[in-house]
Amino acid sequence: MDPHRLTPLLWALPALLLGLAAGLLLRPHAAPSPPPKADARALADAALLALRDQGPIVAYSARYAAVVPGDERLLGLLGRSNLILAGSVRYGVDLTRLKRSDLAWDAPTRTLTVTLPPLELSQPALDADAARTVWDGPLVSKGGGGAPVDEAKRRGAIDDIAREARAPAALETARAAAMRLVAAGFAVPLRAAGVDASVAVRFVDPGGREEAAFLDRPRRLEDALRDRQAGPPPAPLLPVGNEQ
Repeated sequence: MDPHRLTPLLWALPALLLGLAAGLLLRPHAAPSPPPKADARALADAALLALRDQGPIVAYSARYAAVVPGDERLLGLLGRSNLILAGSVRYGVDLTRLKRSDLAWDAPTRTLTVTLPPLELSQPALDADAARTVWDGPLVSKGGGGAPVDEAKRRGAIDDIAREARAPAALETARAAAMRLVAAGFAVPLRAAGVDASVAVRFVDPGGREEAAFLDRPRRLEDALRDRQAGPPPAPLLPVGNEQ
């Protein structure tokens, strides 16, 4: 073939390639499909299974002291004494008792409500090594640590500590700690999947009446930015004494 005949073709080749590229770019493309929305109910069910695997959890622990009075003989003299015993109580929730029927999803308010099984208290654990005896009257003002503890006084101390542990203020604090833990267990996977949902956790009594409730609401981005711009809160002012 005559090379002079190939020259027009070589000059036209770049134009053909440019035209082909322009056609591909200008051709209408299908719009990308939006990512599937996360199913809040399915995520809540998965979180429920994960929490149930935790079994019974300890949400709160507190230490109490009991004073058990009694008559003691010291150096042949009978005196009145008070035995001071400390003990700890653990408050927990058995998450294996959570069921799907304990979860309720409200789509209009985007709120997941979790109803917990009853709060459980452990038997008080006494710290016998820290037992102290305090004497009344002129015999002895104060006994040393590690005082012997008889069975009757031990039972009395356990009963006193159990009553303290079931005081309304103590139960309220323990329930609040348990509700915060469970709310986080559901809120974290929901929000990690992009579900902007609130989590309400509650305790109910055997009659179905609400004993305590806690609402974990997602924090708005603008609130977090405003707090960050405001900086840390100012230090409290200390009272100024009178100068002499």
